[in-house]
Order: sequence, then structure tokens, then C-alpha cells
Amino acid sequence: MNRTLWFGCALVVAGVLAALPGCSKKPAGSFKKEYRMQVTVGPQAYWGMGAARFADLVREKTGGRINVKPYFGSQLLKGAQLHSAQMVSSGAIDLAFESTINASPAIPEMNVFSLPFFVKTYERLDRLEQGETGRLIFEAMKKKKLMPLAWGENGFRQLTNSKRAVRRPEDLQGLKIRVVGTEIFVDIFRGLGADPINMNWGDAVTAFQQNTVDGQENPVSILNNVQIFQFQTHLTIWNYVVDPLILYWCKKEWDAFPEDIQSAIRAAAEEAGRYEKALCRAGLDGAVSLNVLRDEFHEPIEIPDPLRRLEENGMTVSRLTDEEISLFEAATRPVLNAWITRVGETVYQAALRDMGVP
Repeated sequence: MNRTLWFGCALVVAGVLAALPGCSKKPAGSFKKEYRMQVTVGPQAYWGMGAARFADLVREKTGGRINVKPYFGSQLLKGAQLHSAQMVSSGAIDLAFESTINASPAIPEMNVFSLPFFVKTYERLDRLEQGETGRLIFEAMKKKKLMPLAWGENGFRQLTNSKRAVRRPEDLQGLKIRVVGTEIFVDIFRGLGADPINMNWGDAVTAFQQNTVDGQENPVSILNNVQIFQFQTHLTIWNYVVDPLILYWCKKEWDAFPEDIQSAIRAAAEEAGRYEKALCRAGLDGAVSLNVLRDEFHEPIEIPDPLRRLEENGMTVSRLTDEEISLFEAATRPVLNAWITRVGETVYQAALRDMGVP
């Protein structure tokens, strides 16, 4: 992100900062009554369930000394989801469990996960997060006064629409697709011949009902959560980008915590991240994540096949073959090439090495 854009984002939160204390250093043992956590989704989504589990674990592991309160539905941001990283770095908000998409305006290296048809599989994603790529992203966050604690997951983003099955790039021609508000998503869909439209979810639902917007893109877990089958009839499984989550804290505030509190919070974050990620992948990676929920977390709930539920509610699911995906990959290659410089050549090359891509 250039200096002008970062400065502009900082102005957005200036009014809030005037009324709220920053992350001033406090004596060990002097803690706030409540640490406020930004969460984009509601408590019923897997992402929200992971946030709630983290809050419970922090309370447990710190003996009640640290009380984290999740604020669901971006209540703390008043609709400005793309400013979450700036709000946390400034101390206006204490911490966030946030999508890398929403944090990417502040941390452009995170756009590596949004390069079209680049990551593709869970195995590749895990290698990125645990490898050199993840380390570089965490270092970039620390430079922006954010302390990254653990990874979570929103999932691979899929396409739905109300007009027709999409199996080739030309099938997207002219479709009005609701996208999130970062530039790379607009570039991808324009490159595929669609008409990308950025709007909040409430406005999008109205547009779906009025047939003024044809489709949208989101992970399968979110599609079920919002009951997309009420508005859309066609689902394309294409894993075109992936949407990791990161749990992070205001670094200045984090540095003021004593080591035992830091260790307890980090352990809580890592456990909650593993739990949330298993929820997100359950039913989509064979039995792997279902076994994690059963064996590590002793989770008694049964998670139905998420794709089957969509089909049972009337959606036609198009699972693209490797050959079909290669057509989309070729069509979006100019977008990927253009965004490498914004991600950074160092991060891009690290990602290739982590994934074992020549």
C-alpha cells in the first residue's frame, strides 16, 4: 500500500482515536476490564464460533485476568470493514479475528492468497501459512503495529448466480457479481468479462431479491449460513481464491503484557484457530477435519455435508475439472501478473517455494 493510501485510512479513524485511549504501556497485572475484539461475521458462523471459543479459552488460561469480548457483525467498525487493521494498530480496537482480505489494504502482502487460481488446495494453503510466506506476512504485520497470533480460515471462495451454470470464462460474460471491496476482486471479475459490483451484504440481499445483481462469491460455509439458495440457483466450485483468517492484537498493548499472559493468550489463539479451521473444512476435506474435531476437541456435533445441503435446497453444483479451471487460470493470468508487484516479489517467490511450484 502506498503512503498516501495508508495516510488516508488513518484519517478515517482519527475521530475515534480522539475519544479513545491508545495502547499505552501498563504495569504487569494492570489489565482492562474488557478487551474488544472485532469479528466480521455473526456468532453462528464458524468464524464467529472460533472467536467465541478464543474468548473462553483466554479467560480460562489466564485465570480470568483477561476478558476478551467479541463484537460480532463488525459492530466496532460501523461498516468500514477494510479499516480493521488500522483500528487495531492504533489502539482504537484491541484485537481482531479478521479475514486477510479485509486486512489487505494495510498489509498488501496478504493479497498473495487472493491471486487468482494460485493456491488451489488445502495442502498448498497449509504450506504457505506454516512456511516462509506466513513468516513474511507476520513480519509485515508487526511493522504495522499488529501482533499476529494464529491462523484461522473462512475457506475457498466459490461462485453463485441466478442465471446460468458457469463452467467457462465466457459464461461469466455480462453477469453482475457482488464482490468484496478490495481492488483485486474487481480486477479478477472484470478480466473474466463480468460486471463486479462492490456493496455491503444487506444491500446485496436486496439486489438479489430485485434481480438487479446476478451473483456473488463466498466460501461454502458462508453460503449455507446466509442460505444463499433463497436467491441463487447455480454454484460453481472453482477454488479461485482462498480466504484465511488471522487473529491479531494491538502490538503496543501486546508488548505491555507480562510473559505469562502472552503465553496464555497465544496458546488460546492457536487452539481456537485449529478448532475454527477444522469447523470450516469439515465435510470438504474428506474425514480429516471431522477427525480433528472428534479426536482433539471431542466435539459432539455432527456436521452435514455442506455441498449436499446446498444441493438439497435446489442448487445446481458445477464442480469444475482441472481442464475447465485451466481456462479460467489462463484468462486471469494478466491479473495475477499485475498483482505480483503489489504483493511483492519476495512474498510471491516465497509462496512458489512453499507450495513446491516451479
